[in-house]
Amino acid sequence: MAGSWQVKAQAGGMLLALFGWVSSCVTTFVPLWKNLNLELNEMEIWNMGLWQVCITQEEGAVECQAHASFLALPPELRISRLLMCLSNGLGLLGCLLAALGLEGWRPCEDKPGLKRRLLLAGGAALGIAGMATLAPVSWVAYNTVLDYWDDTVPDIVPRWEFGEATFLGWFAGVFLAASGLLLACSTRPTRTTPPPVPACPQLPAAGGLAGGHHLHPKNADLVI
Repeated sequence: MAGSWQVKAQAGGMLLALFGWVSSCVTTFVPLWKNLNLELNEMEIWNMGLWQVCITQEEGAVECQAHASFLALPPELRISRLLMCLSNGLGLLGCLLAALGLEGWRPCEDKPGLKRRLLLAGGAALGIAGMATLAPVSWVAYNTVLDYWDDTVPDIVPRWEFGEATFLGWFAGVFLAASGLLLACSTRPTRTTPPPVPACPQLPAAGGLAGGHHLHPKNADLVI
């Protein structure tokens, strides 16, 4: 039976994994990776994501248009699509594998070795999913900073800035990586004190036996 700290670590790891996976999926599909405010027309806000570009009017109307071509996208957006889809798939796989290895669940209850391997595999998948989320988000953020401070671009040209999905992606990656670490650490066996060894019963003295029979005191005078 696992210790109380292992059960708590597994519960916390699964909670972080689910929250990180949902946040990663939201980050993948919302068009809020970059924001652009036009100084000439402050009533419009441009938002760019991995799949489409949206224009938000001051009245609240939103118009979105998908990217024309995958090959026409900048390299960071093309690779970010692939990595974010990979992260979503690995996150789902990691949650399923880790759920089968949790303590107290019926599946594989009589196979502790298999449950430990499932937890390790789930933790590894979640850790890789976290790295696959942090890498594209950080890459897009880095290029956004470079473009914003590019001296070759005139000051009158609008600059892209961080969107809400950038920060959500960072949180998602950290949660996924932390959940994988917690689940992997919860597989360590706990140290339990061995039960006391019962005392051995005292054997009868060898001298009290003769041929497997006790000598009767009345017959002792017959022995010469």
